[in-house]
Amino acid sequence: MIDGFKTMLPLAWRNLWRNPRRTGITLIVVAIGLWSILFFNAFMIAWAESSKETTLRLLLGSGQIHAEGYMDDPSVEALMNPPDQDLASALDAPAVADWTTRVVVPGVVQSEYKTLPATIVGVDPMAEARISSIPGKIAEGRYLNSGDDDSVVLGLHMVERLKTGLGRRVILMSQNAEGAMSEQSFDVVGIYDADKATEDLYVFTGRAASQKFLGLEGEIAQVVFVLKEEMALEDAVAALADAAPALDVRSWKDLNLFLASMDSYMGVFIQIWLGIVFALMAIGIVNTQLMAVFERTQEFGLLRALGMKPGRVLLMVAIENALLIGVGVLLGMVLAAVTIWSVSDGIDFSAFARAMEMVQTGEIIYLDYEPDAFILFPGLIWLLGMLVALWPAGRAAKCRPVEAMRRET
Repeated sequence: MIDGFKTMLPLAWRNLWRNPRRTGITLIVVAIGLWSILFFNAFMIAWAESSKETTLRLLLGSGQIHAEGYMDDPSVEALMNPPDQDLASALDAPAVADWTTRVVVPGVVQSEYKTLPATIVGVDPMAEARISSIPGKIAEGRYLNSGDDDSVVLGLHMVERLKTGLGRRVILMSQNAEGAMSEQSFDVVGIYDADKATEDLYVFTGRAASQKFLGLEGEIAQVVFVLKEEMALEDAVAALADAAPALDVRSWKDLNLFLASMDSYMGVFIQIWLGIVFALMAIGIVNTQLMAVFERTQEFGLLRALGMKPGRVLLMVAIENALLIGVGVLLGMVLAAVTIWSVSDGIDFSAFARAMEMVQTGEIIYLDYEPDAFILFPGLIWLLGMLVALWPAGRAAKCRPVEAMRRET
């Protein structure tokens, strides 16, 4: 068997180039098909990671901790005490990169021209800068200086709707700890530029200032934590839940179901694309190989007449297909690797900045190599291509010498 393979290998390679045009078409089909799969896979993974990172870095974090019932009714009546010693120890675990506490309550923001609903967020600016991207999105003015800072930072679109601006004053209103309505004027010291939905909803002030405004005695609405490694998410959430059994500990997957669904089904999108591309490749491979078999009918008949067994004919055609698809796979891998390397500094979508903001994706998408994809997809394409090519090879092996020699070229 090994000797037969050694004999057939150079013969099969020469046969491939007896018709350079047909061979070239097949190589192009396989190479472009595999390139599209590998590049599309890298781009979709990079896009999903960018979208997820942008969303998590905005306000969500890797997860959040609330009092039971707060997620159903996020009011001042459903707040909780700051983390106790057990929870603080769990939050300081090596798996947690950083964490902070916030006061988040529904309210109203009013300018001299307009009144809008808003979510009032009291933050610790120093800790917030480590886990949120909002402090880095200041378009005008400044971010908050401290937890006692009784100024506000508004979104760019909210400022336009309120017809207010930097240095002006707005009034915040919300239910206080006694059940009455608190209202207080705040100076606008900063305007941030994020996605439109965030700009229209969130108003930021100092955490201590918000607690004083609401008449709280240190209560908070949430603990937000960020992990060092995404793979540690489930274990980290379980550890925090054990440390605070009376509280509601949720990962970002439970807090943002749409983002979690996109993350989970990304592999399904890739598989669908793989199926479509392979179907097109299979049609091209079968057509070109059947043409090759029909054109070489007399050749196969002559080989059979000289004593070559059907199994040897099948082996020769199978080796030709293996070489042909293998070379196409290698070309596709090289082409994909070069393409990904050429955009390793990022694909700039800043021209579509507004559209990227709507889907909460960064303006620059950074592609990276996926080693598993460069092993799995080429191997799968080569294997499936070989299976598809067995039909033309079987037709060649069944060729009868007498009938083949009678056929006109």
